[in-house]
Amino acid sequence: MDALIANARFHFHKRLFETNTLTLTKMGVASNADTSSRGSKAIASKIVDILVKEHHHTVNIVDKVSGQTLGKQFELLTMEFLQETFPHLQNLRPGQWSILQLGNNNKLKISDFEQYEHLAYLNALTAENAQLAAALGNDYLVAPDVVIYRDLYEDKEINVKQYIVDDKVGRMADIRKLNGGKPLLHASVSAKYTMRSDRAQNSRTEALNLIRNRKGHLPHIVVVTAEPMPSRLASLALGTGDIDCVYHFALYELIHAIKAVGSEDTIEILETLIQGKRLKDISDLPLDLAV
Repeated sequence: MDALIANARFHFHKRLFETNTLTLTKMGVASNADTSSRGSKAIASKIVDILVKEHHHTVNIVDKVSGQTLGKQFELLTMEFLQETFPHLQNLRPGQWSILQLGNNNKLKISDFEQYEHLAYLNALTAENAQLAAALGNDYLVAPDVVIYRDLYEDKEINVKQYIVDDKVGRMADIRKLNGGKPLLHASVSAKYTMRSDRAQNSRTEALNLIRNRKGHLPHIVVVTAEPMPSRLASLALGTGDIDCVYHFALYELIHAIKAVGSEDTIEILETLIQGKRLKDISDLPLDLAV
């Protein structure tokens, strides 16, 4: 019997094939490859070969799917993977968790979470005042692709095993429902199917905005990607202070693919990222989010 996360990883890859997210063109180019890069095409199609062989999936041959469609589908499948795994870690990280793709749920915004509630007020001010808008910009209103947040606790839940709080103490604590706060953002997940240099920097800008503009507890800030090129992964993963870590949709398969078709440079970059704990497999993500 396979472990829960192993099953979820298998299902995640299966869904990538079923939803025509991971496909090949008639020329054998994988949908996550950069068509102008020979290295990218070689590594991406090798990953597809390995996944097809390992999981007995069939890969669909398509003409072209728009990058935007692929991006949205990848976000959705990343969310489904987290829904399949993270809520089962209650013994490590108890809580009433919600996992949502923000793109399809426009009613929910970053300012609907306790740490970023003040941004709604700031946004309203800048909407009314052009000079203020010019001075502050509007970059602070980040819209993460996928969020994990936790609901607040009633006093009876806090006091279930022991009389912990009464009406004299803890009157400003964020986790207490009685204090009238909003849900707490636990994780911001940026899902990037591929990584062109400009898009990599988007994730970094979002991360820095979440760090700078928060009040209270900093959420986990992670990136999930299917980018095959180690040099592109490095453009986001290297360095610390903004993103917790970058998670690859198929890191084990990427390692095999690069050993089979990559240059010495690409092997070296990949080893640096993995040994430096800047790149992990998607199966590591639910457990890391339990920290």
